[in-house]
Amino acid sequence: MNKINLSAYQPIADIQDNIVFVNNGNVVLCYKGNLPEIYSLSEKDFEDMHGAWFQALKSLPVGTVVHKQDIYLKKSYASEKLPNTTFLEKATHEHFKGRSHIEHSCYLFFILTKNKALNNPKYVNPFRKVSKGIVQELDDNIKSFVNSVSDSVSFINNSRKMAFSPLKAEEIQKLTSNYFNGFNEGYDTDIILDKKSVNIGENHFDALAINSELCFGESVQSSKTNEKFTSDDFVFHQGFIDGLGLTLNENHIVNQILYLEDKQKWRKLLDKKVEELNKSSNFGSQNKVVLSKIQHILDQINADDNA
Repeated sequence: MNKINLSAYQPIADIQDNIVFVNNGNVVLCYKGNLPEIYSLSEKDFEDMHGAWFQALKSLPVGTVVHKQDIYLKKSYASEKLPNTTFLEKATHEHFKGRSHIEHSCYLFFILTKNKALNNPKYVNPFRKVSKGIVQELDDNIKSFVNSVSDSVSFINNSRKMAFSPLKAEEIQKLTSNYFNGFNEGYDTDIILDKKSVNIGENHFDALAINSELCFGESVQSSKTNEKFTSDDFVFHQGFIDGLGLTLNENHIVNQILYLEDKQKWRKLLDKKVEELNKSSNFGSQNKVVLSKIQHILDQINADDNA
């Protein structure tokens, strides 16, 4: 059993506005999201949102890591702010007082990694000991990254369907403290690493990673119909993975992480593979099938560049 003492290995070296300098040399820009009300969007709205995300993120620098995090926590509704004078107001106040619900918070992080190799220990482990001089000034590289992220966030906000605002330093500190404290309230505790799970105070954590497109079935859409509420007269749409986020009535976190790799590098590798398969396509039907799939991927990359 391993224990992490957060006070001895602070992951944050410095915070400037919404920019976090992490102990492993990474730079993180932090935003909080205000998303549309559930079931308020049509199929076209979801397509428009998907297009906004695609256009906003595709121009970010190579090596950028984009992390969208949705945190769902079970809470009791505090009705103190509701009016409590008339008969109806009192009835409403009592009806919602202490009612259990799921509180949803959305965050968006843009990460500039010091080491481009994603499996580098300095990138993977934010708790490793480093020299105290790792905090760096906003050099030209970071300034360029900040400007690129600002343009991307502005593009998303201009879609008028979502709004992301920079987190303040105290909000970042609070979120970090709550996260590494396992969202336990009223006391600080350690992270206990067991072989099969992670225990933080009274909360037990487990993780499910979806790291292959095969996990999604035959097709992936920007939205799907909610069968529970849809009828002949009304159609309710929800995001493709909203079933995991919105209908799981327990504390949970949904992380979506994008690694923006070098398209030119992959294009060269795929072009070389296509050339090799073209030479050997007559030696078996399997080669033709693989060639067709790789050519389709290349066509998608070229289409994305021209979009």
